[in-house]
Amino acid sequence: MSHRSTVILGTGSYAPSRVLTNAELAHTIDTSDEWIHSRSGIRERRIAAPGEMTSDMAVAAAQRALADAKLTPADIDLLIVATITPDMPMPAAACIIQHKLGLATTTACFDLNAACSGFIYAFDTACAMLSSGRYQRALVIGVEKLSSIVDWQDRTTCVLFGDGAGAVVIGPSDQPGVGLLGTRLGTYGDSVDLLCIPGGGSNAPASVASVGARDHFIKMKGKEVFKIAVRAMEESARDILEQHGLGATQIALVIPHQANLRIIEAIAQYLEIPMERFFVNVDRYGNTSAASIPIALDEARRTGRIKAGDVTLLVAFGAGLTYGSALIRW
Repeated sequence: MSHRSTVILGTGSYAPSRVLTNAELAHTIDTSDEWIHSRSGIRERRIAAPGEMTSDMAVAAAQRALADAKLTPADIDLLIVATITPDMPMPAAACIIQHKLGLATTTACFDLNAACSGFIYAFDTACAMLSSGRYQRALVIGVEKLSSIVDWQDRTTCVLFGDGAGAVVIGPSDQPGVGLLGTRLGTYGDSVDLLCIPGGGSNAPASVASVGARDHFIKMKGKEVFKIAVRAMEESARDILEQHGLGATQIALVIPHQANLRIIEAIAQYLEIPMERFFVNVDRYGNTSAASIPIALDEARRTGRIKAGDVTLLVAFGAGLTYGSALIRW
């Protein structure tokens, strides 16, 4: 490992202008604002406009992150996009984004699929690639158009998800002990069926039957996912704090994956970190999967919740079932 630190140089986020409230959803499915809010903490979510693609949202967030970092597309030589909703199954959304953003053709571009943990996985991957010395500056984007894979007839899942994008620009620093301090990633691959899209892959290629069975939409067993999510996020957070000799009191801000306010509250309780030190925006965006942490990170920075010298803990959980935590010193 090189002695160089890898730091965040800029952040940016984007959310579509269309706001879909719980009250609006109650007109089309059997639900209510009270039912949704009491179980998830969600009040509204953003929905991409017709013709607005995952790549478009990613570009908007990336341009804001580049402006924040005072860099241009020419300064980037690595692009990693965390998403489960690329514009098309092949090629990677990163290739489309590279062209739309005007990145050099010498830029390494690829997608990474770790669902809701995707941003932490992509961030860790980019930092490792930068610390090798082979890449200089990376753009890491978490972006989802979940409205395209949500079953709007399934009232247990369609109320939870939204669209959006968040991006960070990362680069090297000679200052020791800053930037990414460490990550803790893991997977419970035995529980794949608890949260998945069963159709469309090599196991069940698209067919009239798979479309009829609505197998190309998100399927989730909510209660089971909730239990494992709380356990996995708590354990990975504890592990990384122990690994770095940090106590809960030394964490200035926790930015959890914004899936469900009840999960966030349970983690706060287990870690004995007050809710005031958790950044929460799930009420306004719902679950945006890989976009949730980078959107929250950008909002936290822009609203003064992150200051130089602070240690921030990121913690996530997603389909796979993947989980991860990361520690950043600003």
